[in-house]
Amino acid sequence: MSVSAVLKHRDFRFFLCARVCVTLAIQIQAVVVGWQIYEITKDPLSLGLIGLAEAIPAMTVALYAGHLADITERKKIILSCASVLVMCSMVLFYFTVKASTLVSLFGVVPIYTVIFVTGIARGFLQPANFSFMPQLVPRELYANAITWYSTLWEGSAVLGPALGGYLIKFFGVQFSYAVVFSILCLGVMFYSIVNRKPLPPISEEVGMIKKIKAGLKFVFHNQIVLSVMSLDMFAVLFGGAVALLPIFAGEILHAGSDGFGLLRAAPGLGAIVMAVYLMNNPIKKNIGKILLWSVAGFGCCMIGFGASKLFWLSFALLMGSGIFDCVSVIVRGILIHTGTPENMKGRVAAVNSIFVGSSNEIGAFESGVVAKLMGTANSVIFGGIMTLLVVGVTAKKADKLVALERVD
Repeated sequence: MSVSAVLKHRDFRFFLCARVCVTLAIQIQAVVVGWQIYEITKDPLSLGLIGLAEAIPAMTVALYAGHLADITERKKIILSCASVLVMCSMVLFYFTVKASTLVSLFGVVPIYTVIFVTGIARGFLQPANFSFMPQLVPRELYANAITWYSTLWEGSAVLGPALGGYLIKFFGVQFSYAVVFSILCLGVMFYSIVNRKPLPPISEEVGMIKKIKAGLKFVFHNQIVLSVMSLDMFAVLFGGAVALLPIFAGEILHAGSDGFGLLRAAPGLGAIVMAVYLMNNPIKKNIGKILLWSVAGFGCCMIGFGASKLFWLSFALLMGSGIFDCVSVIVRGILIHTGTPENMKGRVAAVNSIFVGSSNEIGAFESGVVAKLMGTANSVIFGGIMTLLVVGVTAKKADKLVALERVD
């Protein structure tokens, strides 16, 4: 099969363009919001609260959002959510105009409020995107599509933070928010070009509660899917250091806003390297063991990063963490897509978003709290150690994952 086989499908190409734009905008916005809030508060806990403000609404709506994605035309949901993200970027831009009265009176609370709304939108967007993508390509191209999706997502994750850091440095926060708004509008345009796709036959359960329970039952009765989700969730929950990067860049590594952008981009750069490699050399055996060793490698990189005092060593360790994390992202995506019925993908994606997606934001909060209690560097080292413990427990309990030979 050609590496570019999936790109022959028009709708998938425009879908990828849309996802790149939205992801790029979200990454830039995350850098700008983090830098702006830290400049106002100088408090590491305030950075963790950014993640919490987004995670709580995302988790709250996730199960209903997954149910909705299985009974409603998915493109409509995607366009609605992307439009909400556009409006939120407009509000954040407004907060920077003439030192907005709301920010002057209430500090960072209005910014957290906007992030809360984006959390709701992203909570609905993720299951819709997840379940819409396989409708755009034949089943035999799922693995190829997921690898392209992951590669371009990571590319956006590289470019976004780096671009965000340089935009802040050379043009300021206000201009940076204007760029976010423009890119999001472009994403909405690309989404609108993708053809509508009919829903697969709706599953036989009667009523929302029973349909949601069916999705939960599918996940919790499938040891491989459950263990892969759990492994990634706890690794991200304990092992992530992204929320604390403004402190590392500003106070430990003395790298400034542009250095902050480079550090934020490093994991994505490593992930691109691995994604391109896997695109040409897919994993064919010992997939379970490779996954476990990759998560362990991620934890070791986090321990090294927490102990490092040199910028380029820290950059290299973050890049290594992205290399290891990419394996988990691609394998998990392929396993869930190929193993889930079409009419249940929204609900399963919702559970996955609770396990994995929201763990990024909850992990940001955990990092902020632990950094407050034991110091920034020690909190990252602690998280890396906890990641290694999670890998050990998973290897002992999830025998089917350990024995898994092939992705299909």
